[in-house]
Amino acid sequence: MHIYVTGAATTKFGELWSASPRGLARQAVFGALKDAGLEAKRVQALFVGNMLSGMLGGQEHLGAFFAEELGLTVPAFKIEGACASGGLAVHNAVNSLLSGQYETVVVLGIEKMTDHKPEDVATALMGAGSEDERLAGATFPGLYAMIARAHMQQFGTTEEDMAAVAVKNHYHATLNPNAQFHAEITVEAVMKSSKIADPLKLLDCSPISDGAAAIVLSTKRSPHSVEVAASVVATDTLGLAQRKSLTQLAATKQAAQKAYTLAGILPEDVDASEVHDCFTIAEILAAEDLGFFAKGNAAAAIRKGKTTLGTSTGVVLNPSGGLKGCGHPVGATGVKQIAELVEQLRGNAGKRQVHDARVGLAHNVGGSGATAVIHILKT
Repeated sequence: MHIYVTGAATTKFGELWSASPRGLARQAVFGALKDAGLEAKRVQALFVGNMLSGMLGGQEHLGAFFAEELGLTVPAFKIEGACASGGLAVHNAVNSLLSGQYETVVVLGIEKMTDHKPEDVATALMGAGSEDERLAGATFPGLYAMIARAHMQQFGTTEEDMAAVAVKNHYHATLNPNAQFHAEITVEAVMKSSKIADPLKLLDCSPISDGAAAIVLSTKRSPHSVEVAASVVATDTLGLAQRKSLTQLAATKQAAQKAYTLAGILPEDVDASEVHDCFTIAEILAAEDLGFFAKGNAAAAIRKGKTTLGTSTGVVLNPSGGLKGCGHPVGATGVKQIAELVEQLRGNAGKRQVHDARVGLAHNVGGSGATAVIHILKT
């Protein structure tokens, strides 16, 4: 059985003070249905990816909440897996289609974060960490800073290398009308920005964002559909202390290897990849763990422009701007990644179009790598 994305839509990402979760959901879902040329009554199930609605908004029953708002009298589910919630929602939706339970479903990824105090958001996000890490007062910038230090010590990665990731992704974001940031930055600006958790600085970190994205998945092919060639999830320990290595995310490697096999491709066949750059070091790890570069080689390659639109020599990383430039409303990110790749593979991405894109890979991570979701899309 084949699974296809037949419609996709993304709202603007950013500090959307005047937007409500209800409004964001309507915009994304009805946009995706319009893109698919599908009436809402044809939808058979709704999958909602979200992390923080209970902790920050006091509402956990999002399946029914958004089904009611959207006028859908269908089975509806909330899927949570930290910052991989969107990707997990897509994975569960794909499996529901493969089971024969449904023929056409909608996946909504959504998060409203900026209405809350930054310290409350940081505390809620650490719900994705281990108990030991929380008791030690760790935050995710601190955890990824430890990963960055390990990578620097083992492979000679520099702070300037990490800054180059931010520069690239902000450049890509200037080409994306839905991105949170539309100003280019320099390595010097990143280096001079405030330290958050040494060696990570403010401009090494993805922002707090609002936004939503939705896709329509179906077993029925349409003229503009894109095939989901693989949907794979892998898990690792919650805490960093229990892992064998801090310079790789084992869950990413495991999920990617299985996804490549299922899709019948190799890493070098991927034309565009939306990777989970919650911090700049995370993109460097992803580029290596996904097999795009040998371990220790990704930082230099990214800095030399080998993954940048217009100068790439292989895969283009984060043409949307990634989490860093486009924004990171955590529950929406995994669905947005797929919506972006659908645009790329259709050839409809405008100024950020990857030339002759035929294969796309979405990489969505929960926590510091405890969950990794890989989707491979093909034309």
